[in-house]
Amino acid sequence: MVNPTHFDLQSLRIFLLVAEHGSLTKAAERGRLTLSAISKRIAELESVTDCALLIRRPRGVELTPAGRGLQQHASRVLDEINSMASEMGDYAIGVKGHVRLWANTSSIVQFLPADLSHFLDANRSIRISLEERLSGEIVEAVRSGRADLGVFADNVPTHGIERRLYRQDELVLLVAQSHRFARHERLAFAQTLEEEYVGLNSGSSLLARMTDAAFAAGLPLRLRIQVSSFDGICRMIEAGLGIGILPHAAVRPELVATRLRIVRLADPWAIRTLWVGAHDASALTPEAGRLFDFLSGATAGVPAA
Repeated sequence: MVNPTHFDLQSLRIFLLVAEHGSLTKAAERGRLTLSAISKRIAELESVTDCALLIRRPRGVELTPAGRGLQQHASRVLDEINSMASEMGDYAIGVKGHVRLWANTSSIVQFLPADLSHFLDANRSIRISLEERLSGEIVEAVRSGRADLGVFADNVPTHGIERRLYRQDELVLLVAQSHRFARHERLAFAQTLEEEYVGLNSGSSLLARMTDAAFAAGLPLRLRIQVSSFDGICRMIEAGLGIGILPHAAVRPELVATRLRIVRLADPWAIRTLWVGAHDASALTPEAGRLFDFLSGATAGVPAA
């Protein structure tokens, strides 16, 4: 059995350099180490794990299955170490507490930058670690304690989560200005399903909403291409690769003014709720509780999109 106390952090860092560059020589150059030092560290790791981690090739190295597994684990370990060091450094200079906030793309693009700026202006001794994730991942992270708070869409199961209203946004149809739909002010989603769509990658709550709506209409959602960001959707639509659905506030005004056209959707599901949630609000740290209260009060005086 592998003894976890035998792993050396510097060796893991060096291994990740080798994995990144696919070469012992390039890793040595990047790490400012000798080739013999790199080779010794890799040999020590292979001894500790009792596994071959690299396959030597004429023009570099390739990870074995064990090497790929170690790469994933080492990346997570070193990320946690770096996070710990950063957090301890913050405490040393007077930071009172950290809040781990996970949020979906829609909230990060539309609302959180301004809201967090206002919160941190009034709470300078708090640090927020913000991660962009899919809504389903966010709920699971809050439930398991990996995140203190989460901001997620309204179409994911939230059993075991204490949630409060954060914001509402409006989903709109986005088309190129030359598209036949560009002359319309409003359309029902079902009227658009003969067209090819540009969508987000699988797992996003927005794609799930569109897929469910297409199923309810008895028609397939024809995805021509999938991308990982709202900006990517805009670029693909601009290039004539299809039409798309995005939150209204996520569409940059300069694009609408010059190359794209927003068409409002007549469907009730186009008005969407974003929730902020915690596993147990009463168990939050004072800093996380303060942010929870702030975000759940962010809609005061702000109309729905």
